[in-house]
Amino acid sequence: MTDNGKLFLHKSGDMHTQYGFVKAEIIENSKPGTVVKTNTGSEMTVLEAGFLDLYKKMKRGAQIIPLKDIGKIIAETGMSKKSVVLDAGSGSGAVCCFAANIAKKVYTYEIRDDFAGIVKKNIDFLGLKNVVMRKKDIYDGISEKNIDIMILDLPEPWKVIPHALKAVKVGGYIVSYSPTIPQVSDFVEEVRRTKGFVHLKTTETIEREWDIEGRKIRPKSQPIGHSGFMSFVRRI
Repeated sequence: MTDNGKLFLHKSGDMHTQYGFVKAEIIENSKPGTVVKTNTGSEMTVLEAGFLDLYKKMKRGAQIIPLKDIGKIIAETGMSKKSVVLDAGSGSGAVCCFAANIAKKVYTYEIRDDFAGIVKKNIDFLGLKNVVMRKKDIYDGISEKNIDIMILDLPEPWKVIPHALKAVKVGGYIVSYSPTIPQVSDFVEEVRRTKGFVHLKTTETIEREWDIEGRKIRPKSQPIGHSGFMSFVRRI
């Protein structure tokens, strides 16, 4: 990692960056915390890659749910090492992979072959053993029962409600992630028409990062604004 927080992931061979390169044997023989220099004299600190470091280097296809929203989903549902999670659709696998680092078991549904291939690579890249991937359309039904948390990132999430009634355990959660209000409205109205679910709330998370350079302190010019609406539902 450079002194400006730029992270580079070393896999094998010499590591080439815009700051110069570092030979493989130097990295491999350095303990975490060691400062090494590139051939151009730039300094980097050797760190052991953690889950988040690897997660940020995952392959991407479909747009992923950002960390600010994943954190909100985890907090509002109380996801834990005892949780069984179902995620649909997988997209690039961001949600299922992050959930798998916390939860007991994760099932993820995807209908597109190209996305499914990316998800499989990301699961393997992160070394996750508790993810079951299904090439399946969740609109047609759900194979699993006693789901603690269901996360839907779909164009028409309201179509899942009849199936979710049988799959989500009493006390469990459904979280629907949608970019537009009409999707939110259709989903929430279907929830309200279905006995056995209660709509808790719909929210969005706005994140604003700040630049801090001495006494020059101000919000960054390009904040992470709206990304998606999260509707939280409880099975009763």
